[in-house]
Amino acid sequence: MKVVLVGPPAMRARLRTQMNGSATIVGEFPSLGSARAARLDADAFVMASPSADDPETVETLTSREIQVLELLAEGRSNKAIAQRLGISDQTVKFHVAAISGKLGAVNRTDAVRRAIRRGLVSV
Repeated sequence: MKVVLVGPPAMRARLRTQMNGSATIVGEFPSLGSARAARLDADAFVMASPSADDPETVETLTSREIQVLELLAEGRSNKAIAQRLGISDQTVKFHVAAISGKLGAVNRTDAVRRAIRRGLVSV
């Protein structure tokens, strides 16, 4: 699996150690925006972000989940997201559920709120 590490230098160093060669790191960036702008061929973005509950929190979102999350942040419906990405409504529901689970969110609005707080998306 090819991944891009995102976060402050110290946290990226911790991620490299934790991964211990389990994935190929194709790039490292301080922010999700700079990572996406690089347009690297990667399967996932691995983002480290401190949490009040757990300073070791690591969230891994796929490239598609990031796309869905950005469209959620724009306030788009599942149907609009599906049309924009050329996927089915059911696939969007699956991605929203996965994103919510990874971010510990109870619904799509909470997922967007948590993503904004963690710097995963901006509005």
